[in-house]
Amino acid sequence: MPRTTRPRRFGTSITTGHGTDRGEPALGGRRPPGEDEDEGAASAVSEPTISTGGGPGSTVVGAGTPAIGQARPGEPADSARDPRGRGPVARGTEFVYKLAGSTLATPRAAVGISLTGLLLVMLVGIASPNYNTLPRVTQGDHKFVAIVLPLSGHIGHLPAAASITLTFTAIILQCIGLAGLLWANSRGWRPNPRHLFLAAAVIVGIMVCITPVGSSDTTSYAAYGRMANLGIDPYGNGPIALGPSDLYYQTVGPMWGSTPSVYGPLATWLQQFAALFGGKSNPAAAVDVLMILNGMVFLGVGYFLLKTADDPVRASLMWVANPVLIQQLVMGGHLDTYVAAATVVGIQLARSRTSGWRFLWVGLAIGLGCCFKINAGLAGVAVGWVLLTRREWVNLARLAVGGLSPVVFFYSFFGLHAFKQVLQASSLVATPSPWRAFQLSFEWVFDQFGSKSTGQAVSTDIISVAWPILTLLVAYAVYRKFGADQPAVVTVPFALCFAWIVCAPWSLPWYSAVAWVVLALVPRNPMTRWLTLVTVYLALMHCSGGGPATWANN
Repeated sequence: MPRTTRPRRFGTSITTGHGTDRGEPALGGRRPPGEDEDEGAASAVSEPTISTGGGPGSTVVGAGTPAIGQARPGEPADSARDPRGRGPVARGTEFVYKLAGSTLATPRAAVGISLTGLLLVMLVGIASPNYNTLPRVTQGDHKFVAIVLPLSGHIGHLPAAASITLTFTAIILQCIGLAGLLWANSRGWRPNPRHLFLAAAVIVGIMVCITPVGSSDTTSYAAYGRMANLGIDPYGNGPIALGPSDLYYQTVGPMWGSTPSVYGPLATWLQQFAALFGGKSNPAAAVDVLMILNGMVFLGVGYFLLKTADDPVRASLMWVANPVLIQQLVMGGHLDTYVAAATVVGIQLARSRTSGWRFLWVGLAIGLGCCFKINAGLAGVAVGWVLLTRREWVNLARLAVGGLSPVVFFYSFFGLHAFKQVLQASSLVATPSPWRAFQLSFEWVFDQFGSKSTGQAVSTDIISVAWPILTLLVAYAVYRKFGADQPAVVTVPFALCFAWIVCAPWSLPWYSAVAWVVLALVPRNPMTRWLTLVTVYLALMHCSGGGPATWANN
């Protein structure tokens, strides 16, 4: 049956449940999404019907859907009723289906668990200084100065064991809460997205005045801003250039004291602006300004999704009401929020039904994102690939001009050496990555012949060639998970960004921001659960701040 195509105006909300009515062609013929399409295992819930659109004409799914324990079409009845004897993946899937039909999938339980996870991590930040912020201690030759924001430091200090335990517990609860929110939504829960936004605004407003938890990056940001204000090139020097007695340097984690900036020129100017509030002796004020600005951008993205997403409820749950993202992006104060903002604006422009000149603005938006962090270019490459496969040469040229113009213009203020640290950082390998095990194996083998350093060099060269190839393969496999009716200018960028998070040798939980904001633009799909698991895994492995996580990054 031919699919009905309706033009879409930018900013118009069109809710269609499992798919969209958009007539935008996919990159290739693919079968429609299968029965595993929803992220919350809604097909395991034995309700007769589930409204997924929430409005007139919305799709109704679930009629005739097997309950837990029933066989699915094409599956032997015995294996569905008795999970014994099945593999661990099958048993794990069955367990997830049971959770999706449990109390966890009710709105009250999901909201309660999410809030508990957020409150725990806020408690860690309030009880500052602690292990997850910046303790006032000496570690080697590095003397720390604690960063304490206005709402922190008033109820005493947490010991290291309590701090790290609470933070890990908070991350796990946030994951469970997020899953519950999405499960409840897949079962028909349709909260008012404006209420979600207002509730998130209250939480964010409190969080930006609490000492960052989970990362010490904001102190590096402040130090780079201070350096730039003093005329010290942050792309050629690490914070140590400020001098060992400088308060800004003393707030920076010992791993990063000698590391130049890897961020774009717009990020540096933003850091300079924040450092003006800190002056010579108050780096905490600079960090607070960075936190406030970051929180405003996070909420701005949430409002933009509320106004432009096809399903504003789902989009709100995926971004502004997402407890995992609130901790990683807002409580961590990371620049990836700005990258996500630029990317989602660019992709929504690409989806609009205006003239081909829109791709000039698409490129401009993504190019501005690259001036914060260069990984924003992944979305530009993905959109460019879509245009290339359609042989839209003029639009491809417009995209390239729009994207390169801000990059060339803003980087010209600092010079090409601003890319140097980015290129060097691309060869780093973090412990949670499987590439680290590969690298250690090479080092061990070469060490038997007294050439450990050679083994490290050879393995690094192999990894630098292999991981981009593997990223493309994984991206293609992820892209195939989406239905043919989904717009390629959304699914291809998501597939590439997700594959980069999984395959890159250096990956951090806040890097997932772009993948989350793009995935919020499409209906329910199996990739949501995978993105959740990957983000939470990285969050647990990189739970640090006052000092480096001893089990990661080395």
